[in-house]
Amino acid sequence: MGIASEMGAVSWQAKSPVVLTEADIASMVIPGRSLYPPTTIPRTHGIPAAEIHLRSHHVYPLDLFAHFAGHAASALGIPATRPIPLPTQRSMWTVLRGPFVHKKSQENFERRVHKRVIKAWDADALIVDRWVRYLRTHQLPGVGIRVTTWERAPLGVGKQIFEQAMEKIRPDTEEIKALAEKIVEQEMSVASEGGESPTEKPCM
Repeated sequence: MGIASEMGAVSWQAKSPVVLTEADIASMVIPGRSLYPPTTIPRTHGIPAAEIHLRSHHVYPLDLFAHFAGHAASALGIPATRPIPLPTQRSMWTVLRGPFVHKKSQENFERRVHKRVIKAWDADALIVDRWVRYLRTHQLPGVGIRVTTWERAPLGVGKQIFEQAMEKIRPDTEEIKALAEKIVEQEMSVASEGGESPTEKPCM
């Protein structure tokens, strides 16, 4: 009995917790997974990649599409924040109810625009573009999308742009050489004939 319990303890201690990778979590099929908040992927460098602003006049479709966008970002392996609510924009108009009898009576109309923002970090520009195109393809009616992305240029891009600009404004050496030879040939032909050089103007 003691030996069996000791072996069981050894086998239990030998088991190590299974660490799921990002690809394993994204490929797992879990029933009802979309009902829960998306899996949050931690940032690696804290470099902003994109901001998605969502706007709608109704709260339910706005939160539903924000939930969908979060799951799409998690499936693509993009570190993204949860939907952050922004201040609601309110607009009011006061108009007359009608002419004649009701001209002194007024009526108020109000419009509310609810906003959410999702920030993405440490993602490649190609993956962010796929994420945005996927959201636009399955965009929910009544929800507007505004996307802001950041792209990074490689080191030395300023020097490359300067060299390209100088190549455009710098004349070709072969063209200058050919033009000079043509001018010399014309001058020599005129001098051999004893005529007036085309580059010399007569004195008035």
